[in-house]
Amino acid sequence: MAAQGAQQNLKIQKWVAMVSLLLLIVKFVAYFFTHSVAVLTDALESIANVVAGFIGLYSLYLAAQPRDENHPYGHGKAEFLSAAVEGTLIGIAGLAVLYKAIEQLIHPQSLNKLDLGMLLIGATALINYVLGSICISIGKRNQSIALEVSGKHLQTDTFSTIAVIAGLTLVFFTGFHWIDAAVAILLTCLLLHTSYTILRRSIAGIMDEADRQLLLQMIDYLNKNRRENWVDLHNFRVIKYGSVLHIDCHLTVPWYLNVAEAHHEIDQLTTLIRNKYGQSVEFFIHSDGCQPFQCSLCSKSDCPVRKAAFEKTIPWTLGNVLQNQRHRLPNVP
Repeated sequence: MAAQGAQQNLKIQKWVAMVSLLLLIVKFVAYFFTHSVAVLTDALESIANVVAGFIGLYSLYLAAQPRDENHPYGHGKAEFLSAAVEGTLIGIAGLAVLYKAIEQLIHPQSLNKLDLGMLLIGATALINYVLGSICISIGKRNQSIALEVSGKHLQTDTFSTIAVIAGLTLVFFTGFHWIDAAVAILLTCLLLHTSYTILRRSIAGIMDEADRQLLLQMIDYLNKNRRENWVDLHNFRVIKYGSVLHIDCHLTVPWYLNVAEAHHEIDQLTTLIRNKYGQSVEFFIHSDGCQPFQCSLCSKSDCPVRKAAFEKTIPWTLGNVLQNQRHRLPNVP
């Protein structure tokens, strides 16, 4: 399943790269006709689209490669590097546009053939939005940050193009050419915000920053499907490598279970998670035997070696699941 998803990501990214190149040409043709700095803004962002599209293509090619001796966890981190480069390119494009827009305000130039320019870039906006939606949908399904980023970038390009068309429409009917530069400056703010968002997410992935939302969702799901023999879950960590999730944790089970029985409990946990999050999940689960101080929080009804009466179950939370220690009630020594 993971391999099929990686190949699908690669195929979609090929289309992204080729279409981005074609749309870049169309936008520069529109700029050639109109001399609009707002249209130039759109074209410069498309340069980032093209470069990032091919970088994303290479990163997905690497991510699709099987693990080897030098990369025992696979090549999925290449997607985060691709996203970081793309975010940087968007930021550079934004700064270049800001410079050009300010220059246009100081030394305004006449605009030409606005109707043709709006028609050309309007067609690119429609294509970008459709392709972006496909990328985001497939990227989420296959857990590919590179494909998701490509899709969001394409849709951001769509929204910025719509803003350009709106600005050119005002210029067309009012004759106020300063509106063109003002629209370009507003688009620069959007580009810089997009750049920051992408860079923030990619750096978080490279640094293995915990995905709080994913952890909360997963812990809530495990709580609702908790088995009687699962005394506690601790030292829980989730690391993302491309489309693959790596889960490390310790599962506390009754100490008297034999190896096969303890392994069965681990299998039940992995099956539960895979049923919700797909087959592209790897596990490193260590089984711990319960301790006497945990009898009061263990709800196992037929325990033959219970040392204390059951008091209450401790719900799994982000706070106690991430800690590297067995759970215990506060009043139990």
